[in-house]
Amino acid sequence: MKTVGADGGERDERWAGNARQGRLGLIYDIQRTSVHDGPGIRTTVFFKGCPLHCAWCHNPESTRAGPDLFFYEDRCIVSGLCVPVCPEDALEEKGGRLILDRGLCTSCGLCADVCPANALVRVGRWVSVDQVVEEMERDRAFYSRSGGGVTLSGGEPMAQSAFAGNLLQRAKEEGLDTAMETCGAAAWSRYEAVLPWLDMVIFDLKVTDALDHRRLTGAGNELILANARRLAKSGIPLRFRTPVIPGENDSSREWASLAGFLKSLDAEHQPEIQLLPYHPLGTAKYDRLGRPYEFADLKPPTSEQMARYREVLREAGVAALE
Repeated sequence: MKTVGADGGERDERWAGNARQGRLGLIYDIQRTSVHDGPGIRTTVFFKGCPLHCAWCHNPESTRAGPDLFFYEDRCIVSGLCVPVCPEDALEEKGGRLILDRGLCTSCGLCADVCPANALVRVGRWVSVDQVVEEMERDRAFYSRSGGGVTLSGGEPMAQSAFAGNLLQRAKEEGLDTAMETCGAAAWSRYEAVLPWLDMVIFDLKVTDALDHRRLTGAGNELILANARRLAKSGIPLRFRTPVIPGENDSSREWASLAGFLKSLDAEHQPEIQLLPYHPLGTAKYDRLGRPYEFADLKPPTSEQMARYREVLREAGVAALE
């Protein structure tokens, strides 16, 4: 799929205006035939930009509200073509290797445009609603057979709420089932604006303790919990997801708090919760972005531990999914 314009380094005010009005959105991937982001087979659109910075995030390329640059050093053939096109002089050949100075790099992507080995890759592209809908339509047959549809994910779709709303509205007008995955960290007015176009919300609830939430994500969770209560009360089908991070949010105290919160919701239908085991699959992405990753050596929870955690929630009266 072609993009409708250039990367963040080349945007002008016209582009910024189109983004503010929701005609354009910045995404980093469209995943087809997904089976993990709602019912049936789905197309998942991954938005760029997130207000949270979870220490364990396995998609670090999703957090920045602008393009990023992946550097696959193992692919680099040191062609030299990228060095002269960099406007910031962030690239140089040294000792038979290409050196990228992340302090100077603005992720404009001009180097990626000329890289013959695909070692430098721009992450993030501006697209229109029409372009994304065109991509969605390719799998309409799968949606019909499986009861699937379209899911907005991220990053955080509500960080680009105008574009998310326009995209959801178009999807519903095309007769597609819609879902959105959210961390809950956005003004309630943004959720109110998109609810008419949503069939389901998948709510990522990281941790209920306010201090732990701030320590692990860089932000408080007061607004997040308030939005969870409002969404539950709205009557929309709601599924919670909680990542299980060993040693961080898997204590007996946290399970009791999580169960208590879910049971306190004034919901028309009992909300479900799905526990997601931590995995280190995002480690390589941090290397490609030149960022440190403090959870690289963390061991995932075992299947036996995950089964026990689900059972603890069920014993507390919570619908914990496999």
